Amino acid sequence: MITKHDLERISEFVWQVPRELRADMRVPARMYADEELLDDALQDKSVEQLMNTATLPGIVKYAIAMPDIHLGYGAPVGGVFATATSDGVISPGAVGYDINCGVRVLASQLNAEEIRPHLRDLATELYSNCPSGVGVSGTVNLRAEDLDDILNRGSDWTLERGYALADDLPRTEEYGRIPYADAAQVSHKAKERGRDQLGTLGAGNHFIEVDRITRIYDDAAARVLNLFENQIVVQIHCGSRGLGHQVCQDYVDRFQRVVKEYNIVLPDRELVAAPYKSPEGQEYAAAMGAAANFAFANRQVLAFHIRRSFANVLKGHVRDFALHQVYDIAHNMAKVEDHIIGGEITRVLVHRKGATRAFGPDSPVLPDDLKPIGQPVLIPGSMGTMSFILVGTAGSMAQTFGSSCHGAGRVWSRRRAKKEIRGDKLRAEMEDRGIAVRAGSLSGLAEEAPQAYKDVSRVVQVVDAAGIGKRVARLEPLAVIKG
Repeated sequence: MITKHDLERISEFVWQVPRELRADMRVPARMYADEELLDDALQDKSVEQLMNTATLPGIVKYAIAMPDIHLGYGAPVGGVFATATSDGVISPGAVGYDINCGVRVLASQLNAEEIRPHLRDLATELYSNCPSGVGVSGTVNLRAEDLDDILNRGSDWTLERGYALADDLPRTEEYGRIPYADAAQVSHKAKERGRDQLGTLGAGNHFIEVDRITRIYDDAAARVLNLFENQIVVQIHCGSRGLGHQVCQDYVDRFQRVVKEYNIVLPDRELVAAPYKSPEGQEYAAAMGAAANFAFANRQVLAFHIRRSFANVLKGHVRDFALHQVYDIAHNMAKVEDHIIGGEITRVLVHRKGATRAFGPDSPVLPDDLKPIGQPVLIPGSMGTMSFILVGTAGSMAQTFGSSCHGAGRVWSRRRAKKEIRGDKLRAEMEDRGIAVRAGSLSGLAEEAPQAYKDVSRVVQVVDAAGIGKRVARLEPLAVIKG
């Protein structure tokens, strides 16, 4: 096990594993953390997993860990690294099983007092209209050609079918469509797993939350995003469901068979990879893009159901029940991007696993209205605790390939959480605090107990202080909907 004594302290919140510490590391490994978060990270093998990513062919600059780092499959959750597109690799394990798991925030023009009398009815309506739980089916009936269209075009399909507003797409990462996606590279099994799951929440750490904004940190950015104190907003956290999981499994299995053909030596078979420019690498990238498009469409259909729920419950009771989209971000992706490395603009493949793109002001990928402030970064906390909206910075572009954290980060396994926390007691505690809870599984509720996670305010404080994200708003929950 690596210890704190093995690390170099680069700055107050940046720690480095020297490349020389292991003969197979090609670059150093850097971690963003304060003392307490670093101690948490050193309790499991996530730092060793980070060091493993530093051995991958073509990796450039650093392997990076966000302050919410914890153990994952092959690569740590909270890990970021970039490989050269010319001779680097792509790794499904460094993207994650839930491809384009992400967060969407919708905002109303309502304040908490206006909605409070209707909160429990709204929570029930959201739970009814947004199917949640393991293997649950949605209400959108898809033909095979419809599903292929979604995999190829993402949110464009939802706009054509009336599930999206025109203003939603510019406020979605990549405008809700990965252009290199190819449904032909997604297996029949993966398609069958996803065919009936469009517009579903799933289980695990996925949720819908009705929140109120309890603090504005940056008035100028909040004005651009149309955010204000005591405002009602809604978070959606989910991804590509069974389809994305199967895509990852299919290519992990396939890469295990071909990795020796490319003479790639790995310290952990879970980190299996293939050259990005190889046929296998290109096919995985196309399948990953297709799964990402499914996830964008999934969150968009959920947003449609949330808007419908607000209308059903609040029409005639409040002045305005409309919801505008603040932003939608992905946090399990590998994307080709241009970054400055060694003083030169270089095209690289950036893997973000449990990490969020955080492009700074004036980025050409942003719509014109967001260019002055940078890309919104949506950071949900653990269930029942605060969450944050940030924006990307010039610092994130310089330090972390335009990346930031994605959440609080686990410190307990799901097994331990279920062993130590009673779901019924947790629900009662949350209800006593005025949080309406709708959940299909008490054991699933226990898995996501706040005690199982790091303190998200501490994680976000490190991000802000290190200059890789700037806080805009703090959110606190009024209702939680889970599978």
